[in-house]
Amino acid sequence: MAFIDILKERAKANKKTIVLPETEDRRTYEAAAKILAEGIANIILVGSEEAVKKGSEGLDISGAVIVDPATSDKTPAYIDKLVELRSKKGMTPEQAKEILLNQYLYYGVMMVKMGDADGMVSGACHSTADTLRPCLQILKTKPGTKLVSAFFLMVVPDCEYGANGAFVFADSGLCQDPNPEELAAIAASSAESFELLVQEEAKVAMLSHSTMGSAKHALVDKMVEATKIAKEQYPELKLDGEMQLDAAIVPSVGKSKAPNSDVAGQANVLVFPNLDAGNIGYKLVQRLGKAEAYGPVTQGIAKPVNDLSRGCSADDIVGVVAITAVQCQAQDK
Repeated sequence: MAFIDILKERAKANKKTIVLPETEDRRTYEAAAKILAEGIANIILVGSEEAVKKGSEGLDISGAVIVDPATSDKTPAYIDKLVELRSKKGMTPEQAKEILLNQYLYYGVMMVKMGDADGMVSGACHSTADTLRPCLQILKTKPGTKLVSAFFLMVVPDCEYGANGAFVFADSGLCQDPNPEELAAIAASSAESFELLVQEEAKVAMLSHSTMGSAKHALVDKMVEATKIAKEQYPELKLDGEMQLDAAIVPSVGKSKAPNSDVAGQANVLVFPNLDAGNIGYKLVQRLGKAEAYGPVTQGIAKPVNDLSRGCSADDIVGVVAITAVQCQAQDK
């Protein structure tokens, strides 16, 4: 069974309700139809009945719940709650109403906040900033989490590295130039996410162009310091660095370049030094290695809300919904 199919089966076992607010995009309807047909999750679409009917023409989305902010009896309570949450920023009822009636991403996040949906997936036609802004304003960060970050779940076909080709690449979608303390936090969150989704022990490599002091540079120093902080703050993690990519994932190279490391050659969670490296890295593996890339999946938000690449397919949306549903299940524990 393919890796994403395993996640779908886990999602089906305890079905969650996911809101898809981007009803201006045909891919949303194509994904919704597949999700409903496979029984992966309950789906809420935000928009008018007329717009949804027009946008979904030819597709069976009869199992979806359609919520029109202009007519829903829940909207007044959402307006009141948004005013309460943003009162220190001067939010008025009139402004809150304007936002919720016209910005469906905000409406979707309010559904999650108020418990009317378990999670949300967006980003097919909105930037990461547009997707995450309402999350950070309304849902806030998860207790005990130092920052919100994003990863891609990469599944490489016919690959003997990682967890049978499964990896977490972080941060590949959000934090542009994390400092050592932030990199340590990203490593901890990414390990937790890997273990939730892949159900294997995380082995975290702090990546660099240097392995264990083979090069001298301020960029190397950042990863050395991040490794030190992560080991101090998260001693339970199997984590090491700094190391080059081949030393991290190829057993023979890891043994040669870092013989004393219990991570080298076995890493399945790859922490990149900055967003340039992480974003370039995941796209290289996706496009040249024919890997499945799911994300950017966010971690550190109080409730599961996930972003999509604007180049995503309907199948990508289905996969991210399955991931989001599994994250929602973890919140039940």
